[in-house]
This record gives sequence, structure tokens and C-alpha cells, in this order.
Amino acid sequence: MAARKTTKKPNVSADELKTHYREMLLIRRFEEKAGQLYGMGLIGGFCHLYIGQEAVVVGLEAAAKEGDKRITSYRDHGHMLACGMEPGGVMAELTGREGGLSKGKGGSMHMFSKEKHFYGGHGIVGAQVPLGAGLAFSDKYKGNDNVTFAYFGDGAANQGQVYETYNMAQLWDLPVVFVIENNQYAMGTSVQRSTKSPALWKRGEAYGISGEEVDGMNVLSVKEAGERAVAHCRAGKGPYILEVKTYRYRGHSMSDPAKYRTREEVQKMRDERDPIEQVRDMLLTGGHATDEDLKAIDKEIKAVVNDAAEFSKTSPEPALDELWTDIYA
Repeated sequence: MAARKTTKKPNVSADELKTHYREMLLIRRFEEKAGQLYGMGLIGGFCHLYIGQEAVVVGLEAAAKEGDKRITSYRDHGHMLACGMEPGGVMAELTGREGGLSKGKGGSMHMFSKEKHFYGGHGIVGAQVPLGAGLAFSDKYKGNDNVTFAYFGDGAANQGQVYETYNMAQLWDLPVVFVIENNQYAMGTSVQRSTKSPALWKRGEAYGISGEEVDGMNVLSVKEAGERAVAHCRAGKGPYILEVKTYRYRGHSMSDPAKYRTREEVQKMRDERDPIEQVRDMLLTGGHATDEDLKAIDKEIKAVVNDAAEFSKTSPEPALDELWTDIYA
């Protein structure tokens, strides 16, 4: 199943571009603030930031419809914001407060929202992939045309349960888009050193699963590929694999100094491929926005993030009897 390449210019309106810009900027500013709160000791445990990868979730959410589901691993704040979860509730969960989306009991890695069809945030590498197939099975069983986005990274792509899931998903024609967020380094090992497969999406060929590689630093390319993937799934043709080539600017988690790559490499990616700057340039050069317009958006986003941070500090800690709730369904 060969990857489909496209050379035509994407047909996108100025309003869509501004929406993508705003959504990616919200994730970027939110994650920067989360990093600050972590440094101040207000966020405990693990905290994995999504900085650099914003175009992946924003592009794919632009291809989704109401009822579609999403499930991911621990680098999940971006996914939450992109599907419309409240920034205050996300930040309060990071600080372990009652106002958090999991009542302060899940922290960075374990947030859920039934209303937004967001099923976590999972700390076990690759564990969310078979769960994503289960969500897709539910929709297939109910006979609707909803699709599940099951996100995982290049590190998780080497887990055995991923391939068991591929086999089952294709066998049962499940409407699941397997999204490999290939940020090049997994936990800290370069993908060149951890796999002999030059293209991770092609591993689905053994099961007859269609797929393609996507430029994950370009939000319009991601959206376009996402639309192909969901059309494939909604048509009852089974699963689809998107290998989204992206890049994280920060370490694996807040405790990772990322000494396995050079500063020059990261800076080059920021200077030449940054997903937000690409859209910013399109807005400015196309005459769709002025520098002042974009500064106003940034100011507005910063205010939203500052409000979320304030809420996360002032929301009370969970009551002790919360220890015994939400244990059994």
C-alpha cells in the first residue's frame, strides 16, 4: 500500500489559518507555562511537554467530527487542548487540584473527558493502542461512522501489542487511525539507532493496512492526510496508519536534559521548520493578518493561559475521602 504524495497547494481560508495559528499557539503557551509551574514545584511527578509537535493534533482535530474519539500516551496536554478541554481544568489537574479534569487524582499522564471523547493519557508505553482499537470496535458494533485516533510514538512503535492490534483491527475492519507521532527520539534513543525500518508506517503492510508518511511540522499537510485517513475509515475500509514526522524541542520529560542531541540541531528545527512560524508567515505574506493582529492573538492566548495557571493555584486540593471514589465503575 504505497503512500500517497500530494503536490497541490492546499485550499485553505484565512479564517482556517487563523484558527490553526490560535490553537497551536494555545498549546505552545500552555506548555511553556506548565514548564514554569513545574520549575516552581507546583507540578509534581512526571510532566512531558508537547512543544514542537503542535501541528499534529491541531491538524488531525481539524479532520475530525463530533463523536470521533481520541486516546494517547503521557505527552497528552496538547491533545486535550486541541479537542476542546478547558485549559483551567487541564492545568489544575497538573497541579493536583480539585478543579482538575480528573479531580486532581490523575496528574499530567491520566486525564479523561467523556464529554470530549478523550480517553487518556496512559503511562504504559503502547498500552493505549489496543484500547484505541477497542473504542473503534464499539463504534463498529453500534453501526455509526465515528473514527478513533490512537496516538503513539516512535518508541511505542516497537511494542508487540501494537502489532497484535494491527492484526485484529484489519481482521475486523475497525475504524481506527493509528497515528505514529515520530518525534525522532522516543525516550532518548534516536529512531535511527532503535529500528531497522526506514518507514514505521510500512510495518502495517504485513497486515494489509493502508497508510502514509506526513510532514508533522506542517499543520495543513497533517489536516489533508487526516482527511484521507478518516474518509478511509468512515467508508468501512478498516484501519489506516499515519506516520507523522514531527520533533519535540524539550527533553522527554521535565527531568531530561536531552544531552543525546546537539543544541544546534534543535535550533535549526526551530528556525527552519517551526509549525507555528510557518502559519504565521503564511498569514503575513498572504496579507491575511498584520503583525499587530498576531500580537493581539498572542496577548489573548497568554491571558487565557495565565487565568488557567491562577485557577490551578487557587483551586483546593482534593478532600481525603476522594481516595475512595472512582475506583470501581
